Amino acid sequence: MRALTVVPGQKDSLAVRDVPDPEPGDGELLVDGLAVGVCGTDREIASGEYGWAPPGHDRLVIGHESLGRVRRAPSGSGFAEGDLVVGVVRRPDPEPCGACAHGQFDMCRNGQYTERGIKEIDGYASQAWTVEADYAVKLDPRLADVGMLMEPTTVVAKAWEQVEKVGERAWYEPRSALVTGAGPIGLLAALLGVQRGLDVHVLDQVADGPKPELVKSLGATYHSEGMDAAVAHAKPDIVIEATGVGQLVFGAMASTGAYGIVCLTGVSPTGRRLTIDAGGINREIVLENDVIVGSVNANLDHYAAAAGALAQADPDWLGRLVSRRVPLERFQDAFTAGKDDVKVVITLD
Repeated sequence: MRALTVVPGQKDSLAVRDVPDPEPGDGELLVDGLAVGVCGTDREIASGEYGWAPPGHDRLVIGHESLGRVRRAPSGSGFAEGDLVVGVVRRPDPEPCGACAHGQFDMCRNGQYTERGIKEIDGYASQAWTVEADYAVKLDPRLADVGMLMEPTTVVAKAWEQVEKVGERAWYEPRSALVTGAGPIGLLAALLGVQRGLDVHVLDQVADGPKPELVKSLGATYHSEGMDAAVAHAKPDIVIEATGVGQLVFGAMASTGAYGIVCLTGVSPTGRRLTIDAGGINREIVLENDVIVGSVNANLDHYAAAAGALAQADPDWLGRLVSRRVPLERFQDAFTAGKDDVKVVITLD
């Protein structure tokens, strides 16, 4: 079968290769791959910035935003032929830390976890793949064209969970939320905010193209005039930061009302310096009981929450997030996304 592989750490090594057909082990599903989403992590692995091949192998099959259809499932697994499924990305470390031992492998304390398509386990960018039944998640059949959005949705499902857990330290009744960034993470964060009944505002730098209309279609408000203007309009109780842009990160920290919560989901590049009033930000955080929390990855609870959120969403709206579909043999097109692209996917079937 064909798979999209890379030599981790080696730039320009991304290539479609013939690899052995997968053989499911005990308790594993055999799945026909339908599509994988392409994100910044995949582009960084393809550029040689990081990634780890399975032990004893030179190449890694990439792809962690999976979507497939079950070809064969073991008896008693809860899955059947034809089920639409995604595979969980992370696995707990072999000698689990306390968090991994409690099923919270997204919060691994020692860094010995592994990840499909990223770290030491082949990913899902192949025409067929296997996955343990315990790490497969069944999707609503209506998501057959957009189910690869599950993995980025799990990230924001966790982010909203973290916000709510922090908020529940005291009386908690937020009214408004600001999401910075209208890429897939930001748009999906906005979707989950709207589903929570919040007045949602989304800030991005583009003034036209599909993003403003996607936000409007959610019943949210789009802003492109800068952080100060967006904050003045939104008066947010919650900020979900989804860009990693340094100025927006620190702007988010200073933008909430009293007892505000900022959840950082964007990963910032290193080596860029900003001049900030650290004392002023610290003073505001302390005197207003604000909280800044980082959030990344997801566990099985977040996958379940994400599956529920997508099942509730308008399938037509979700379909508009997938702005480009390319076949496996033209994978290069998926790594040259333009500013008007929201989510690019590689089709495998």
